[in-house]
Order: sequence, then C-alpha cells, then structure tokens
Amino acid sequence: MNRIYYILILFFAFFFSCTKNKVAKQSSNASKDSLSTYLTLANDDHLPHVYRKKYNQKALTIIMNQKDDSINKVNLFKIANRYYNMNDWNGYFKTSKLILERSKRSRDTVNMAKAFTYLGDYYEAKAISDSAYLNYYKAEKLYIKLNDNYNLAKTLFSKANLQYTESDYFNSETAVFKALKAIKGEKANDLFYESYNLLGILYNEREEYDRALEYHNKALASIDNQSIPLIFQYRASSLNNIGYVYLNLKNYKKAKSYFEEGLQQEHLFIDKPKLYAMLLDNSAYAKFKLKESDGLPDQFYEALKIRDSLHFTSGVIINKTHLSEYFASKNDTLRAVQYAKQALMLSRSTNRLRSILEALQQMEAVDQKKASAYSKEYILINDRLQKAERKMGEKFSRIEYETDEIKVENTNLEGQNRKLLLIFGSFVILAILLYTIKLQKIKQRELLFKQQQQQANAEIYNLLINQQNAIEINSIKEKKRVARELHDGVLGRMFGVRINLDSLNKIKDDSGIESRLNYLTELKNIEQDIREISHNLNREKSELINNFVAIVANLFEEQKKTYNTKFLAHIDSSIKWDLIDNTVKINIYRILQESLQNCNKYANASKIKVEFKKQNNNIVLKISDDGVGFNINRAKKGIGLQNIKTRTIECAGTLEIKSKKEEGTTILIVIPIDKTPKPTT
Repeated sequence: MNRIYYILILFFAFFFSCTKNKVAKQSSNASKDSLSTYLTLANDDHLPHVYRKKYNQKALTIIMNQKDDSINKVNLFKIANRYYNMNDWNGYFKTSKLILERSKRSRDTVNMAKAFTYLGDYYEAKAISDSAYLNYYKAEKLYIKLNDNYNLAKTLFSKANLQYTESDYFNSETAVFKALKAIKGEKANDLFYESYNLLGILYNEREEYDRALEYHNKALASIDNQSIPLIFQYRASSLNNIGYVYLNLKNYKKAKSYFEEGLQQEHLFIDKPKLYAMLLDNSAYAKFKLKESDGLPDQFYEALKIRDSLHFTSGVIINKTHLSEYFASKNDTLRAVQYAKQALMLSRSTNRLRSILEALQQMEAVDQKKASAYSKEYILINDRLQKAERKMGEKFSRIEYETDEIKVENTNLEGQNRKLLLIFGSFVILAILLYTIKLQKIKQRELLFKQQQQQANAEIYNLLINQQNAIEINSIKEKKRVARELHDGVLGRMFGVRINLDSLNKIKDDSGIESRLNYLTELKNIEQDIREISHNLNREKSELINNFVAIVANLFEEQKKTYNTKFLAHIDSSIKWDLIDNTVKINIYRILQESLQNCNKYANASKIKVEFKKQNNNIVLKISDDGVGFNINRAKKGIGLQNIKTRTIECAGTLEIKSKKEEGTTILIVIPIDKTPKPTT
C-alpha cells in the first residue's frame, strides 16, 4: 500500500514539473497567430485548464472571422470537441448551436446531423434526457436520409445509452439492435464493441445473466487493437462487466479473477482512473464476499480516495455502501451506519433515485431501530422511480411521435406550398404568354404599319416621278415637234433658198456675186444653228426621265418663291441617283421638307443652305441656318426631329444635329449608297 502511495506522489510531482516547463515553453510560442497552433494547445491535457480555454477562445476568434464554408464548420467542431474534453459545457453548447444555425442556413444536412448529435451529448451530460433524446432522434432521421450507416449506428447507440440510463430497457435494446443492423458487414469494431457491451449491461440489469455473459464475451472478442486504441481500455472495461455479472450470480471466485485481470491491464490508472477505482472496489467486494481479509479494508479506502479526488459521486456512493456492508459483517455497527448514512446523504444530494434506493436498503439492513421508516421511504421512492421511468419512456415515445407529426405537417405544408407555387407559376406563365402574344401582335401591327408607310412613301415618290415624267414627256413631245418643224419645215425651205441662190451664179456682175456669197454664208449658219437646237432637244429627253434632282429643284423653287429668307443649294453632280432605291429618295425628300419647314417656322433665319455631297460611297446631306438655334436636350422628343431620326434609320444612315442658342442649327445626315440599282419597270 505504501508503495502505491509513493508511486502516486512521484507521478504527481513529475506531472506538475512537466506542466510548468510546458507552460513556459508554450507561452514563448503563443505569439504565433496560427489556428492550428491554438487548436493543438487547447487539446493538450498537460496544460492547466485556464490556458487551454484561452487558446480555444483564440482559435474560435480566428474561425469566426473566416468565410462560412465546410472547412469553417470542421474547425468549429474541433472547437466544440476541445470544450467537451475540458468539461466546459457552456462553450460546448454555444459552439454546437452556432454550427447548427450555420448548417441550417447553408442547408448542409451532413453538418446539421452532426450538430444535433453534439447537442444530444450536451443535454445528456446535463441530465436533460428529453432534450437529449429529441436531438438524437433528429440526427437519426437525417442520417437515414443521407444513407450514412456508420453515423446512424453511432446515433442509435447514443439514443440506446440514454434510454438505458432512464431504465427504458426494452427500447434501449431495440435501438442497439437497430445500430448493429445498420453496421452489419462494415468494419466498425468500435461500434460493435460498444453495442455488445451495452447489450451485456442491459441483460445483466434484467437478470438475464447467460445472455449478459454472451454479449460481454462478444464485446471482448470484437476488440481490435489496430482500430481501437489501447488508451480506451475496452478490455479492462469488459473484464469488469463480466466480473460484475458473476457477482450477481454470486460466483465471487470467478468475479474476483476477472476484476484482478482487469486491474493488470497496462497504463489503466493513467488512462482510465475511474475504471481503475471501480475494478479496485469490485475486487475488494468480491474478496469480502469470499471472506478473504487480504488487503481489506485498505483496498476499499484506496478506491474511495481515487473516486473522491475525481468527484465521481455515483462511485463514491457505491464505495461507501460496500464499506458499510463490510463493517456490518465485522459487527462494527457504528462505522457501518456511518458509511450508510454518508451514502444516503450523498445520493439524496444528487437526486438519483436508484442510488437513494440502494443507500436506503443498506440503511435498513444496518440500522434496525429505523428499519421500518427506511422501508417505507424505500417503497415510496421505488414507486416514484417506476413512475418516473415509465413517464420518461412515454416521453421518449411522444417525442418521436410529435417529431414525426411535425415532419408530416411540414411535408403537407411543403406539398400545399408546392401546389400554390405551381398554380401561381401557371398563372404567371399564362400571363407572360398572353403578354407575349399581345406584344407580338403590337409588333406585327407596327411592322405592317411601317411596311404600309414605306409602300405609301414609295407610291408617293412614284407618283411624283410619274408626274414629273408626264411633264417631261409632254415637254419632250413638244420639243420633238418643234425639232421636226425646224428640221423638216424651216430647214427644207432654207435648203430651197440655198438652191435658188445657187442659180444666181449665172449672174456674172460683181454685185450679184457678192450678194450671193453673203446669203449662202448666212444660210449655212442658220442651218447649223437649227441642227444644234434639234440635237440638244433630243439629248434632254434621256436626262430628264426619272430625274430626282428635278423634283428637289421644284421644292427649292417653292422655298425661294414663298419665303424671303436667302436660300442657297448645291447638289453634287457626281451622285448617281439612279443607283439609289426609291424608298431612300423619298425619305431624303421628306427629311428636306421637314427640315425646311422647321427652319421657316422656328429658326427666324436670314440664310438657309442645303448641300448634297458624295463622300466615300455615301450621300452627305447638310442643312444649315443662321437662326436662333435651340437646346438639343430639351427638343429630343419633338415629333419633327423624331421623324427625321426615324427616316435616317430607315435609310441605314447616321444623324448629327448641332445647335446652340443664337448660333444657328446644322443637320448632318450620312446615308450609304446602294451599289446595286433597283430594276426599273
């Protein structure tokens, strides 16, 4: 015994000395503003709790300033794990809640399910069983949806463990078998072990000892040191559980052998001090039942001391109950009652009804004077316990039912919303369709109107051309008639005169000769003049047919006659008007009309100038005046200017208007010439 205390003193001295050195070393590196560094330090068991919490908070601050994505959530889970390891339940809860909110926002089902399991663990640690169960159940449903069998099995096991704690043994057993079914055929030794182990504990509670041993042995056989780290001490745990079954079977010798084998597991005290204390206490109890005195009661005291230092209350209660039994067997009633009372007071402070019942049972056994009172209290508390267990089992069932009901209601609401959305969408599509049809009809009407307008413009221009042609044809006919008269009449007579005068050659006197020569010369001149007139009249015929320039010239003449404004016009003779489409020519004509009308109405100009030029296969029309000018920005919506702009666009041309107040106005239009002439009819 002294040797054990000596080892413990050396261990704690070494621990604190290492911690001091480590704190000093870590502090020098703490300046590194690195997330991985802070997370590592927060997970270091050798550092004091206050330092680990500080580093975890620093890591959380860095994560909160990062983008909310999948990596961010992974890091938040690391923060939560470190809070869990430190038993900082407030930090663990807040971090888990934050992850859940962020996962819901981003519809991240995987992390949402994981966050529900973390919250379930929190509520289980806080002994708020209904909230723990609700969160596990929500996680279970999500893992089923995700087809994630491993995590589904883990969640089912957590749920089963919670149900076992609340003595809902039947449903706990069902949940464990569901977990085993989920991982069937998969390599998940850790879950196989935990499931078999829990089934062994369940059957032990239900006094089905053969089945309990069967599953505890299965758990022991499933331990794989490669996939399950030794630090978990699963072997020692199973050995303890098997020994406990044999205790209930009153096979104390076999129980003792399993407890002692468990105590021999390497590093047990360092890895799992609670389990070490439990095995120590159970081993001492088996010895006591075998009426062995070796190491007793010191072994009970050693287990009690460890449990007390770890604040393992339920273990302390069991330990003191065992000590009470031990001293009662030694007829040391005083100490037997003392330890039984301490166990009862401690169990009442925890409000754990099962612990209270065990302590009352022991008090009834050792304190005969008050045995009746303890017996009555035992019956009352046992009734309370059964009602509470039944109520909790019903509550678990109700949670599942209500959660499913809410889910069904949500599904129905989603269905209704989908229907409403579908109906609304159909109305919107119909409205869009009707609007599109109406818009198409409007566009068709506009297009038809434009086509009709273009056709009307072409017809107007053709009428103007036909009118001009008619005038020109009549003029040509008249000129031809005159030409014929000149050629056939006058010229014939002149020819006769010339012949008659030739006969004067017979007169030989000087006066006759001179007169004759003069007449002949004059007649020749007259003949030549008449021929030139005749040829000119015939040449004008071809030049005046379809003459756009003549139409424009008439417009210019009207302008000069009607208004006193000085008017100047110039048309480039190199422009081939017969190469230009009639639609373009009528638009140019209308632009001229509109522009001159605007000048006459508004410009108050003393001079107007119109120029037609040919530049790089373009017709350039420039109309300028020295009038009062106008503000272009304000006049943009004027119908006159809009008409000019529209006609320019129809000719595939460009329009530029320059005007300032009191500085006159200039309109510059550039229209491309169509090189392919339209066929004439």
